[in-house]
Amino acid sequence: MDDIEVPQYFVCPISLQIMQDPVTAITGITYDRDSIEHWLFQSKNTTCPVTKQPLPRDSELTPNHTLRRLIQAWCTENASHGIDRIPTPKPPLDKAQVLKLLKDFWNPKLQLKIIRKIEFLATKSEGNRKYLVDAGVAKAMLLFIANRCYKEGLVDGLEEALSILHFVRISSEELSLLFMENDQIFDSLTWVFGCKLQNQISVSTHAVLVLKSLIQKANSSVLETLNPDFFKKLVGVLKNGVTQQGANAALHIMLDACPWGRNRIKMVDAGAVYELIELEFEAPEKKTTELIFGILFHLCSCADGRAQFVSHKGGIFVVSNRLWKVSPSADDRAILILSLICKYSGTNMVLQEMLEVGAVYRLCTLLQVDCAPYLKDKARQILRSHSEEWKKCPCLSPSQMIKCNRVFK
Repeated sequence: MDDIEVPQYFVCPISLQIMQDPVTAITGITYDRDSIEHWLFQSKNTTCPVTKQPLPRDSELTPNHTLRRLIQAWCTENASHGIDRIPTPKPPLDKAQVLKLLKDFWNPKLQLKIIRKIEFLATKSEGNRKYLVDAGVAKAMLLFIANRCYKEGLVDGLEEALSILHFVRISSEELSLLFMENDQIFDSLTWVFGCKLQNQISVSTHAVLVLKSLIQKANSSVLETLNPDFFKKLVGVLKNGVTQQGANAALHIMLDACPWGRNRIKMVDAGAVYELIELEFEAPEKKTTELIFGILFHLCSCADGRAQFVSHKGGIFVVSNRLWKVSPSADDRAILILSLICKYSGTNMVLQEMLEVGAVYRLCTLLQVDCAPYLKDKARQILRSHSEEWKKCPCLSPSQMIKCNRVFK
């Protein structure tokens, strides 16, 4: 095939590959359908890649049948050179077809068949997903999970529905109306975590990703009324195991819920502080550490959260051990956590532990490395607030003592 010169007008301007399903945009430029749909719907671009003219996402893409036949004929003529003939594409999905599927979906005898077809359509193309969104498929899947799976304790179709919701997202407006219709949406999705399915980790991951997208769109009245069981099940997901993507999604949910004080208390009561520390011990990726420290900072702002933190033998160690090793964002949260602990929970036992696990030495070292001035100021405040107690302790080596004494003076 390297010796064959492909006619330039057979090549998609985006993918630079031979077009399989050429379509012409309103700007007059022809692209492969998958490439231009990805450009418009997933990358959210609003201009033509070639002409740079406005190209709205809802503009028509007209199948270029003549060009497709020319490409197919050329492929056939060059089959001996290893060129595969492109198949004739199936007609694209339209909104009327989706509405017909949704109408039939509520027939119990057809549900499983239709939900599998919708899942197939959702995985095929960006264009399909656009029509599925416009037709209200996301709302239908959420109601299916809440009204059929959760209320009746049935799992047939559950995995497919969650997979569809991973591809097809609900709008904020639709979600607000849905919460008024059904107040068990969150309960039904957290119920998924306890189901016993063959692909449980994958299913739980999809469920928590769906929850994350809903939480990000929910208004404050919804977020401040999340019930304690919601957080218990979310913490349970972190404890029982989920993919890295799922763990980060669960952490995002917790962080988004932290601004409300009642949510922080509910998380602490659910054992979140302990599980977050345990998760951090597994040396997670940078983003995970940033999320964990962000949540711990909020939870340590309340007395019960600090009590849980200092009761864990690894809490102070794991936070101080990450200083200047992860990111400026993680350093910021770590310093603030240690500051809260020292200020409100700085008992002799806690101060001794800070020395023994190297927290004091790392705070001293932080003053010598290249970091934000405000972090150095915060570290200096922590060190000076308990300098009298720490100067008396024999835990520091002579070289460490010299470094710390410069700060204590």
